[in-house]
Amino acid sequence: MKKNIFTAIMMVLVMVVIYIYSLNGNSVRESITYFPIDPSITYDSTNTTLTLLGKGKEKDDYLVNWAISSSLDRKAYLRQDVGLLYVNGRLKGKLGDWKQNTDTLSQEIEVVGKDSSLFQAITFHHSEIHMKHDEIFSAQQLSADQLYVIDSSFSPLRAFRVPVGKEELEWKSTIDNMTRKQLQSSWSKAMEAYSINRKDYSSFPLTEIIRFNEEPLPGFSTYDTQKIIGNLWEGIYKNYFLGIKKGDQTIINPFNSSVPLILVANDKSHLLVVFEASTGEPFLLRQQITTDR
Repeated sequence: MKKNIFTAIMMVLVMVVIYIYSLNGNSVRESITYFPIDPSITYDSTNTTLTLLGKGKEKDDYLVNWAISSSLDRKAYLRQDVGLLYVNGRLKGKLGDWKQNTDTLSQEIEVVGKDSSLFQAITFHHSEIHMKHDEIFSAQQLSADQLYVIDSSFSPLRAFRVPVGKEELEWKSTIDNMTRKQLQSSWSKAMEAYSINRKDYSSFPLTEIIRFNEEPLPGFSTYDTQKIIGNLWEGIYKNYFLGIKKGDQTIINPFNSSVPLILVANDKSHLLVVFEASTGEPFLLRQQITTDR
């Protein structure tokens, strides 16, 4: 009898441990947390690549391979790569992978496309490194790619990153203008809804954030820029990538939402993220800016 009771108690304890482990695992997975960046920790490689594969199963479809990979110069307590794919300014794909005690990550999927389109992929590569004396640091990097796919009944299926020749220049101009008009309409709607004066901010689309790998945000140091970007992606991951949170705590799937516009206040006090959900609802995220130096 005592043996049976002891066995039952042990089984309960094991289940509790498994449950706690599961909760902790989900907590690790569903978060990106910014810690001070250690410049001595570097990425050996970070890559985001879009490749046209050819025609799909359906007559009017084609396939694009979307691949993300990264390698850190050492094993990290937690490695995460978070990618967003936009087609003509609308979210059409998400990739997110995380592993503990590793230095490399790699993931890829095939995306079905239709009609002539601009594919834009942006990835945030993040590492959490635990040092001695309970010190925690971050390493982060951005990578991106874009691809124009031309699917016309008057010419063979093809793709390019940089246009060559008059015809490709015309296609690029047409697709860019269409995408820009749609995004400007979405962003204007959001800024009007939240009474945002664009003159008080400098702005850029999330798809262009890659340039801050090499240069600082206007008026900020390189160190502060990386902190701002790290905090920005922490918020985007929690409030956009995992689902768009409404005021009543319901969640909207982010698919088909517009590319977020990042607005950095001229007084350097905060930044805003505005976008339009697939429902047509405008959304605003706000982040306070604090500098350490």
